[in-house]
Amino acid sequence: MLDREKRYLVALSGGADSVCLLRVLQRLGYTVEAAHCNFQLRGEESNRDERFCASLCRQQNIPFHRTQFDTKTYAREHGVSIEMAARELRYHYFHELLETIGFQGVCVAHHLDDNAETILLNLVRGTGLHGLTGMSPRRDFVLRPMLGVSRDEIVDYLRQIGQPYVTDSTNLQPDHVRNKIRLQVVPLLKEINPSVVRELCTMASHLTDAETLLNHTLDQTTTEFSTDLSEKPPFLRQIDVPQLLRQPSPAYALYHLLSSFGFNRSQMGEILASAEKSEHSGRQWHSSDHTLTLDRDSLVLSKKSTENASPIVVSEAGEYVLDDLGRLRVEIFPKTADFIVDKRPQVAVLDADKASLPLTLRKTQTGDRFVPFGMRGSKLVSDYLTDRKKSLPEKKNQWVLTDESGQILWLAGERTDNRFAVSPQTKTILRLTLIHL
Repeated sequence: MLDREKRYLVALSGGADSVCLLRVLQRLGYTVEAAHCNFQLRGEESNRDERFCASLCRQQNIPFHRTQFDTKTYAREHGVSIEMAARELRYHYFHELLETIGFQGVCVAHHLDDNAETILLNLVRGTGLHGLTGMSPRRDFVLRPMLGVSRDEIVDYLRQIGQPYVTDSTNLQPDHVRNKIRLQVVPLLKEINPSVVRELCTMASHLTDAETLLNHTLDQTTTEFSTDLSEKPPFLRQIDVPQLLRQPSPAYALYHLLSSFGFNRSQMGEILASAEKSEHSGRQWHSSDHTLTLDRDSLVLSKKSTENASPIVVSEAGEYVLDDLGRLRVEIFPKTADFIVDKRPQVAVLDADKASLPLTLRKTQTGDRFVPFGMRGSKLVSDYLTDRKKSLPEKKNQWVLTDESGQILWLAGERTDNRFAVSPQTKTILRLTLIHL
C-alpha cells in the first residue's frame, strides 16, 4: 500500500488511532506529514486537541498542517448534517494539500473495530451486498493502513511506547447511531462471541471477493441486454427490457448498470414493474444528473434532459456550444468547381443564399415539418424520427436548425431539408458540423 520513496499525509485528530498511525509510520521509516482539522464543535476541547497535535509533531520533528472550520455555518448554508459537513470540509482540505504539496495519498486511522461498526451500521440501515463489504483499504487518494489492527492493539502499542493521546468526549456518549453500536451493540455481541469484531471483518473480506466475482460476471453479460449509446450524446445506454428480464436477477443486473449514474436500489423495483407491463411508455426516473426513460420495450439512459434548452442564434461563422451535443462549427465560403458535398450525418451542406443568417438552433417541437433531402413532399419530424426507429427521449432531444420564418433547414445529425440543398446554381456554401464532446 505504501512506498518509502513517496511522501504521505496523515490525518491527525489527536486520538489514540491517528496518533498510533503517525508514530508507526514514522518508526517504519515512511516520509510523513500531519494535518489537523479543528471543526470548532467542542469549544475548548477542540482547541486542546489542536494544541496537542501541534506539540506532538514538534516533539517528533514531523511537519504539521492545520486549519479551522466554521462547521455549523457550513452545514446550515449547504443543508447537510454536522457530520457530513465535517466530512466534506476535511476531505476537501486534504485534497488541497495533496494537490499543492504533492503527497502520494492521505493515510487515515480506521481500524478493525471501525470496520465492524461500519458493517453493522450499514446492516441496520438496510444495505445491499456492497455495504456488507465494509471499508476498502484504498479509495481514491485515501489509504487505510491499519484496517487489520484492533483498537485494543492500538491502545496497547501506545502504552508500550509511553505515547499519550487525547480523547474526544463525544465518542463516549451514545447519542448517535454509530456511538450506540460501539458502546452498546458491540459489547453485547462480544458476550455471544468475543471474536465478533474480527469475524465480522472476515465475513466482509469474503463478501468483497464474492462481489468482485459477481461484478466481473455482470460486466461480461451486460452486452446481452445493454447497448452503448455514448457516441450519441446525451444518450448513454439503451437497455432491452425482454433481455433484461431473462437475467437470473433482473433487479440486481439493472442496479449494477445504473448505480454509478446515481440511481438507488429502491428505484429498481418500480422501474422493473413498469417495464414488465410495457404500458407506461414515456415514464421517467431521475438521479441527480441522469434520466432513465421507458420507451416501449427499452429503457434509455441519458444525461439530465435538456429538452427545454434555450434556442441558440447562429448569427455568423464560428463555433457555438450546445448543452448536450458538444459544439456546432459554422463555415461560409464560395463554392468552387471541385467542391464535393460532405454526406456524413454530422455535417450539413446548404446553399448559403437560400439559408441566409441568422438561423436558430432549437429542440424539436410538436408539429414541426420539413422536406427530407431527396424528397418533394413535407413530413412531420416526429414521423421521420419514428421511421428512423428513434426512441422517445431521442425524439424529444432532437435539435433542428430553422430560418427566420421557422422553416427547418436541418435535423441536426440526421438529414437536411431538400429546399436548401446545394445545386449547380449555388454560389456560396453554408457548412455546419457537429463536433461531439
